Amino acid sequence: MTTEEAKNKIQELTKQLNYHNDRYYNQDNPEISDYEYDMMLNQLERLEQEYPQLRKEDSPTNRVGGKASEKFSNVVHNVPMESLHDSFSHSELREFDQRVRQTVGNVEYVVEPKIDGLSVSCEYENGIFVRGSTRGDGTVGEDITENLLTIKSLPKRLKTSIPFLEVRGEVYMSNRSFLHLVEEQELNDEKPFKNPRNAAAGSLRQKNAKITAKRNLDIFTFNVQQIDGVNLETHKDSLDFLADMGFPVPTSYKLFDNIDDVIESIENIGNTRGELEYQIDGAVIKVNNFSQRRELGSTAKFPKWAEAYKYPPEEKETTLLDIEVNVGRTGALTPTGIFEPVFLAGTTVSRAVLHNQDFINELDLRIGDRVLIRKAGEIIPEVVSVAKHNENSKAYVLPSVCPSCGSKVYREEGEAVLRCTNTKCPAQLLRNLIHFVSRDAMNIDGLGEAVLKQLVEKELVKSPVDLYRLTKEQILNLDKKGDKSADNLLKALENSKENPLYRVIYALGIRHIGNKSAKLLCDSMLTIDNIMNATVEDISSIEGFGGIMAESLVEYFSLEQNIQLVAQLRELGVKMIPVEKKSDNGKFVGKTFVLTGTLPTLKRSEAAKIIEDLGGKTSSSVSKKTDFVVAGDAAGSKFTKAQQLGITIITENQLIEMSRQ
Repeated sequence: MTTEEAKNKIQELTKQLNYHNDRYYNQDNPEISDYEYDMMLNQLERLEQEYPQLRKEDSPTNRVGGKASEKFSNVVHNVPMESLHDSFSHSELREFDQRVRQTVGNVEYVVEPKIDGLSVSCEYENGIFVRGSTRGDGTVGEDITENLLTIKSLPKRLKTSIPFLEVRGEVYMSNRSFLHLVEEQELNDEKPFKNPRNAAAGSLRQKNAKITAKRNLDIFTFNVQQIDGVNLETHKDSLDFLADMGFPVPTSYKLFDNIDDVIESIENIGNTRGELEYQIDGAVIKVNNFSQRRELGSTAKFPKWAEAYKYPPEEKETTLLDIEVNVGRTGALTPTGIFEPVFLAGTTVSRAVLHNQDFINELDLRIGDRVLIRKAGEIIPEVVSVAKHNENSKAYVLPSVCPSCGSKVYREEGEAVLRCTNTKCPAQLLRNLIHFVSRDAMNIDGLGEAVLKQLVEKELVKSPVDLYRLTKEQILNLDKKGDKSADNLLKALENSKENPLYRVIYALGIRHIGNKSAKLLCDSMLTIDNIMNATVEDISSIEGFGGIMAESLVEYFSLEQNIQLVAQLRELGVKMIPVEKKSDNGKFVGKTFVLTGTLPTLKRSEAAKIIEDLGGKTSSSVSKKTDFVVAGDAAGSKFTKAQQLGITIITENQLIEMSRQ
């Protein structure tokens, strides 16, 4: 390769890596696998080593992570949160070992699994958690204290009070929580997260901590960044110390004095990763002794005392036996590949979603083909490529009619999916009913998918309205429904009639309208009649609403069958309780409050209700427009910012006194 060719290749790789780096770190929405990204970065690194004169200061090989988002306050890391240099072969691990021994002589290593999540810093003062932040670019991260407070396994108060402690950890989402989240997203026709790492990152970087709390995130801590009051001499000492303080630490970390045992341990960890409840993308080797670490030092990006070994994605070849097409809640046709079963990353795989016709065309997938499959994020099976076409195979085309009801299907401009045109399609009906009765919607206990399927098959329910017409005799005729369960179901149906309006709006399953947007809509429009009569302009003016959401709402309520659905629900006693208009004469009208820390007796939602009922507003961030900060224990950065801006800081008791005056 000539110098000019190397220059062009470096420019091309840099452009691609910058693009994918932004998708991964800043948007939490990657387009390529971690392995593909690592291979590109590895190629760039090799070229820069061969042609050092072409290396630039802002090269992706010199950069750690992404940039801090403007959505959050910035946090400057006193101790840089460095990245790790990656190895992909045993020979590279041996080279790392040689470099270390040339500098420090005999050495001990700690080997631990590399958790695939979002790297964070957690700070404690006098044993109390005061601030948490993301890694960002390694020097400046994002203040996510409120969101980290929602993680149950992260201690908020240490078992022993010490002056100051900063620990580094990895926030992750368990396999079970991830699959549950994806199931919910697919049910609501939302774009699902691609893997647990991005699900964890997307959940942790929410402005609304209530959303984070629902995602069941967890954390492992693995480094002491700074500490006052305790002397630690080795990494093993620090992990033992963190465990004693109540922090979750990797349970399988081990100590070795030679590289052969290190490599064997790494392979053992890799062989068992399919059995873990969380995702790992490699293993990490760290020099155990802290004085040796200081002697080894760091490069601009990596510590020289640690190395990450990245496992290659496991791929297997199998046969595509058939393509099954399912119909979702909004009529979307989703093709699913049925494979000859194959054991992959710890489980037997026989199905994988094929997304849409464009995806099938791009891979030229045909029934009978030999295909390569892997697990995205080591969890969700996906087709990578076609290894060999079956003889006499034909290109696969999705049906032009709905496989459930036989109605024509269509493809909206700008969308990749096909949809059934029949709103009374049985497949859509079942999915709509599942959504209608779900916890965040009408929350009707006793109506699981199996029961709803029976009701649809027996033609007892043809619309959500029919749920409120069910009799005890009809319920008793269903499988596994006795006298008591029938009574409980009827009671649950009756109780659901008292739901507030926003739950009903969400339960209707209007495209692009989620639980949060339903609340915003109802807070602004107040009644169902106002919503049904609103124009696109009216709805677009609501803060947090866009044109697509507004158009979807107006289109939904322009259809006669949907107007009739609302009318029938009303007739059957669903109250659609209007949102009470906040008083213009309330004590807190025109005042903005920020709630931070743990309040002594009130939940934040209860404190927010006191404020909002008296005409005030609550905000999630402190600014010059903030009038009061209500602070509890572990108030963190919002407390500090309020002090800097001279904003009045009050306690829970003072808030209650103000509300009574």
